[in-house]
Amino acid sequence: MELLGSIHVLELKLKLQNKDIVALAGNDETMLVLIGGTVKQVELQNKIEDISDISECTGYLISGIVACMCILTVNAFYSSSNVIKLTSINFNSQVIESEKLWLVKFYVHWCEHCEQFVSEWNNVATALKGIVKVGAIDVTKYASIGHQYEIEEFPTIKFFGPNKKKPEKYYGGRSSAAITNGVLNSIRFIVKERLIEQSSQCGIRGQCRQISNKPSFELNENNFDNQVARDDEIWIVEFSAPWCEHCLSQRSTWAHAVVELTKRTKGKVHLAAVDTTVNERIASRYGIQQVPVIKIFKTNNETVDYNGEKSISSIVAQGVDLYAKMSLYKPFEKMVSEETLKATCDHQLLCIIAALPNISETGSSGRSDYLNLLVKMADKYKKKKWGWLWTESLAHPKLENALSIVDLMYPTIIAIDARKRKKVLLKGSFNEPGIAEFFR
Repeated sequence: MELLGSIHVLELKLKLQNKDIVALAGNDETMLVLIGGTVKQVELQNKIEDISDISECTGYLISGIVACMCILTVNAFYSSSNVIKLTSINFNSQVIESEKLWLVKFYVHWCEHCEQFVSEWNNVATALKGIVKVGAIDVTKYASIGHQYEIEEFPTIKFFGPNKKKPEKYYGGRSSAAITNGVLNSIRFIVKERLIEQSSQCGIRGQCRQISNKPSFELNENNFDNQVARDDEIWIVEFSAPWCEHCLSQRSTWAHAVVELTKRTKGKVHLAAVDTTVNERIASRYGIQQVPVIKIFKTNNETVDYNGEKSISSIVAQGVDLYAKMSLYKPFEKMVSEETLKATCDHQLLCIIAALPNISETGSSGRSDYLNLLVKMADKYKKKKWGWLWTESLAHPKLENALSIVDLMYPTIIAIDARKRKKVLLKGSFNEPGIAEFFR
């Protein structure tokens, strides 16, 4: 008798078609047999059933010859249930290439939690029978599947929806009720997305535009860093999942809260959400193990957990409080390059550039007086969607020529409307009343 993985194969002689057939070695997928003095490797097909009693035999169809060999399967967790046993041979055909929805448990036979979880998983399979296929695969025997789906803890549950290339990891409770509710929520989400995609409004010429109810506050791996990394805004981000009942119940209210908080904080505090099932790298970066989790990304690159009530009113109140404490308007940023100009002024209604005399003419105290005045004016007009920069004479000759600034005009202010391709120079005094009159 040889031991291969978790399968014991007993040598068994049979007399069939006047040939001696001896099972030499094998596993669940192939077997070496001695047929009439010749060793052949054959695939095992049409397996009738797994057995855990060595006294029983399992039938196979081997290259047209029926052979019988006795198998002892160690830890046959799901030998007689609605759970479909998956292997490296059938995983692709059963799960990936199937149009059916699948819920798969990745386990190892030595895992105590996995063994205790068997009855709950059987209940899940029974409850979802005819709705979602429920399977289980032992990654100690089929390690390639475990590596492919980055299975590092046991048991791990993944939901294979319409996009089989991106299965959703299930983070919820481990009772059969919690799991089935989570799966049903995922199905509702799929149906809702399909209804949204199919909805359209058509004009008189038959030209249709797609209706999209996807909220504008969704973050993903493509836009997360660019949005949240901005150091002049605060982001309150909920990490959620389609199967999360609380997340779904808050969805419509959360969308209204986005509008309210944006209005009350002048667009400086944002509410957003990350779907952890399709943005696993972001979830992993911030150690998200369950949902919903809310994190606050502050202006100083500090990230903290939100520990208050998860009601919308409490979250909005937290956002307003953060807004009241933040330093909204930093001093004019010095324009050191074209990139600085684009980063500060792109997507703003106006770009305000203060052109100051060279510091050799004013000294450090004179430069400080100018900057303090500019900061004061920026705070006065903080409700405006303007970009604020300052430069000094001779720092950017090409820009000075383009804006028609000459030495006698310093200090001055230029207001640029890039969309209308217009610019206006300050003609009055460079003081608070003069600048206020210019901005009026």
